[in-house]
Amino acid sequence: MGKKKSKESINKTMDYFERKLDDKNRLTIPTQLRAEFGENVVITPGFKNYIHIYPESVWKGEMEEALTGDILDEEKADLNVRFRSGKTIAGLDSKQGRITLEAHHMALLGDKKEIVAVRAGKYFRISAK
Repeated sequence: MGKKKSKESINKTMDYFERKLDDKNRLTIPTQLRAEFGENVVITPGFKNYIHIYPESVWKGEMEEALTGDILDEEKADLNVRFRSGKTIAGLDSKQGRITLEAHHMALLGDKKEIVAVRAGKYFRISAK
């Protein structure tokens, strides 16, 4: 009899995963995604009560450009405030592939420890389960 495959090994594109945060609010990034995220992960508030996690290369290469606009563009200003307030850059733990969520991130998740992560293009939306 063979081993039962986990959800992670079945889903090769890895568009979805669930985790339980540890006592220090650390989120383990699945092994299949660690190379995609690289050394640093950008964590920002989402549009509602969830957070986004981006590979740093995506943040620098696409989000920074997307947030640039006319100095008097109120919509761009609102997006900048939304995504930059509470933005942190977390180093990915090289041994276990973990990032630590800060108190303001946890507040957006309702201080819940069980999370669901869903790919939204080039980033993941993290919400409470």
